[in-house]
Amino acid sequence: MSAHSPEDISKHVRIYIIVFLALLVGTIVTVGLNYLHFDSKAVTISIALLVAVVKASLVACYFMHLISEKSMIYVILGFTVFFFAALMVLTLCSYGDLPELTTTR
Repeated sequence: MSAHSPEDISKHVRIYIIVFLALLVGTIVTVGLNYLHFDSKAVTISIALLVAVVKASLVACYFMHLISEKSMIYVILGFTVFFFAALMVLTLCSYGDLPELTTTR
């Protein structure tokens, strides 16, 4: 069976459709979460980032074909995730450093 057989192409199209539907559900969840108001900014940001990371992972793994790459790609991706998480933690921690009566909207 060649790499471009109809069965192989059908399998890939099916996976892309499933990923598309998952991204569509993720977008609906993102919009729905916009209407929910949590007491803590940290909780709100954490939930928003969780949904964004899931959606970005789907795009990176399937549309950018990282799911079939060698381990070096995962090492680079790991460093990226680590530094992104560190920057988000620093951002959340800096909210306490704002002067009084400063609006953050």
